Amino acid sequence: MNRITEMLGCKYPIIQSPMGWIARSQLASAVSNAGGFGIIETSSGEVDQCKDEIRKMASLTNSPFGVNLPILFLSDESMLEVVIEENVKFVTTSAGDPAKYIHKLKEADIKVFHAVPSLAGALKAVDAGVDGLVVEGTEGGGFKSPEEVGLHVLIQSIRKHTDLPIVAAGGIVDGIGMAAALAAGADGIQMGTRFVSSLESPVHENFKGAIVNGSEQGTYILNKKAKPCIRALKTELTDKIYEEGLMDMSALSGIKDLYFGGDMNAAPALAGQSIGLINEVLPVEQIIKQTMQEFNSVCDSLSNSKFEI
Repeated sequence: MNRITEMLGCKYPIIQSPMGWIARSQLASAVSNAGGFGIIETSSGEVDQCKDEIRKMASLTNSPFGVNLPILFLSDESMLEVVIEENVKFVTTSAGDPAKYIHKLKEADIKVFHAVPSLAGALKAVDAGVDGLVVEGTEGGGFKSPEEVGLHVLIQSIRKHTDLPIVAAGGIVDGIGMAAALAAGADGIQMGTRFVSSLESPVHENFKGAIVNGSEQGTYILNKKAKPCIRALKTELTDKIYEEGLMDMSALSGIKDLYFGGDMNAAPALAGQSIGLINEVLPVEQIIKQTMQEFNSVCDSLSNSKFEI
């Protein structure tokens, strides 16, 4: 047990990333049931569906789970009200200033971790009164900071300024990555791409296959000079976007055709550099079990690797 598992009530400090449209009850309940911590997304903007997905969790798992609230994209406070009504006790916030809703969440005895891509963002979140941080390195998929800072540099930089719990996110798919993140100063990990390619993930087999067959050089950072800046798989579509150098939000309008229809050129396929470390589609329970077994093995081997000074 560490302070992440104690705070969240889960068996392992492995959190599932809140990926739009993907991180719903089917995947989140599988993660929570396997000892990790499932998160329900709300970034898709499908408000009623996301509310239903939060309510579904009660019948799918007896284990705790959380909800992500992307502050800039919440049309009103009704999502917060559902989170409170459903007795959700953990929220990650992102895409905005956590100070906007922190007081209402804390009054409901909800723990709040804010996702940050920089030291400056982390310090702002700490000042706002968050309970912890999700530190996102450039290795991860999805929406990114155009300033490409690697996860381990970022964790160590932030750790020098705060003792708040840190969840490491970006490029982690296994126990080796988990051990490295905790050695750098994190208390837990968040995995996205690894769970996207899990058996319980709702995405089309074409997307899972592209992840499994990808390499560590199989993604682009796109749109660094505008918004949104994203990391996505190299495809015919993203080849063109990369060459043109610019992209607007309309490029993501076909994301559901990609995720659920299997058209890999309908939109940029958000994924991290970790695709190069994923070789097969596995059940969530097996992913988590193998991650923890490998983590323990790495820690044991390191304990026997001390040097005289």
